[in-house]
Amino acid sequence: MDLIDIDASAWAELETAAAGPQSGFRYVNLCSVGAEGRPQARMVVLRAADRARRSLEFHTDTRSPKWLELSANPDVTVLGFCPQARLQLRLQGTVERHGPGSERADAAWENLPNRTRMTYIGGPPGDERAFETVAELPEPRGEVEGKARVGVLSFRARMLDWFQLRQQDNRRALFSYDETGALTHRRWVNP
Repeated sequence: MDLIDIDASAWAELETAAAGPQSGFRYVNLCSVGAEGRPQARMVVLRAADRARRSLEFHTDTRSPKWLELSANPDVTVLGFCPQARLQLRLQGTVERHGPGSERADAAWENLPNRTRMTYIGGPPGDERAFETVAELPEPRGEVEGKARVGVLSFRARMLDWFQLRQQDNRRALFSYDETGALTHRRWVNP
């Protein structure tokens, strides 16, 4: 494959992952800088990908530390690895936050299955918790509270580091994008 095909293939993998729970890139690491200036990484679910805009979408609880971290510093790295393809994708760019009540957050809530909505109904992420029985789960009013906690993280890639592990001759390529998502630079680099 040439570099143009590799770039297209990487974004096709991400679009597939956003639509398919069984995809190798469905769960990726979102890496940011914490309040103390230390790196932070956590697994997030890839909810949408747009090849033309070079964008990805994730959902989060707005009470989480990452929501505040991204307010202070929107520069992030997204890292994914698909063991079947033996392929690593590392993207660098910025995140735009869409808080509760925004059009994006409301649409995200409407598309979430009930089992996922339940994650936004409990206490703040990171707080101590006792595990409840099914009978002790929040009352239906919790759905209103849950919707008021959903945020959307819209990531725009500026760089893609594509790395494929092979039996011999690992391959690595770098791609750069402008603010519209257009590919501006591509090159092979040593793995």
